[in-house]
Amino acid sequence: MPRPARPDRNAPKGRPRPKVDHRTRQPAREYELDVLAGLEDVAATELSGVPLARDVRGLRFWFPGSPERLTRMRSVVAVYRIQTWDVPRPRGLLGNQQLSELTAYLREVIEVGGHQSFRFGAAGKDSPVMQRLAEELQGSLNLPHDPEAGELLIRLRPSDDAQGWDVLARITPRPLSARPWRVCNMAGGLNATIAYAAHKLAGQRDADRIFNPMSGSGTLLIERDLMGPSAALVGVDINPEAVRCAQENIRAAKRQIEVAHRDALHTDLPARSFDLIMADLPWGDAISSHGANETLYPAFLAEMHRLTSQRGRLCVITHEIRLFERVLQNQQKWHAHELFQVASGGHHPKAYLLSKR
Repeated sequence: MPRPARPDRNAPKGRPRPKVDHRTRQPAREYELDVLAGLEDVAATELSGVPLARDVRGLRFWFPGSPERLTRMRSVVAVYRIQTWDVPRPRGLLGNQQLSELTAYLREVIEVGGHQSFRFGAAGKDSPVMQRLAEELQGSLNLPHDPEAGELLIRLRPSDDAQGWDVLARITPRPLSARPWRVCNMAGGLNATIAYAAHKLAGQRDADRIFNPMSGSGTLLIERDLMGPSAALVGVDINPEAVRCAQENIRAAKRQIEVAHRDALHTDLPARSFDLIMADLPWGDAISSHGANETLYPAFLAEMHRLTSQRGRLCVITHEIRLFERVLQNQQKWHAHELFQVASGGHHPKAYLLSKR
């Protein structure tokens, strides 16, 4: 039998095989995003940038990759894994087969997140059924049940078709909104997901010179620096304790951001120094008072107009909505439109984007 001819190394090669993403071969899991009310569109936009996320229905979707990728989302409070059981009520989860399946499901979540305890976040969590379910899971998972501070947060709710029950398990021990860099807290500190959303909707440009007056614990500064480069990023606060707190958080985030102890209304900075000013103004409760804000808000808009470049932007977050909108109506230097209103900690602040007239 003749020996087959050797391949000609100089012969033209055929089409290269298309690269296959090995993650598509992994089993897909169902997830859901927990988002502050008012930031759903921001979260949906961020989710659209997650490779391989599919079958998206609002904030619910399927994903075959490592859950670690989902823990990097910055607009969401938390990410939950979901599984549905065909039972008429939670009592059905105590059946031998269902309990075995539930244990295996939760073990997969624990393997990823490294949770050290668990708790229920469902309505009726103190009912006899939920108490018995906690006892069973404590034994099968070999994990303590901590009703107040359990790291594996488990929620139960009727499924969308009302034919069964969804069990949602948070994939991280802490909410994603509790940033690991936040080692110092201050009263009235801004939720990090609101800061992220405000930056995204105000426009992210590498060439922007960015100023954060009344910078507090540094949330707006750190969130922007984590998003990418900028020409300059500077914060000031009249409170030396706030400056110290911001510097601690900046070091924990391993960033290099300038924060100075200075009055935002008297910085002595040259006119048109910044292209984007991001401000979380005092809401009149934890910081300042409504009476003080009556004077502060008009003076703030005037000084920020001086510091902003001709085509620059000013983004303001405040819960003093009536006051701020009244101040806007009584001035002629700024155009303004609302970016979003969000529910956070019992408050409903709004974010506005202003440009010079």
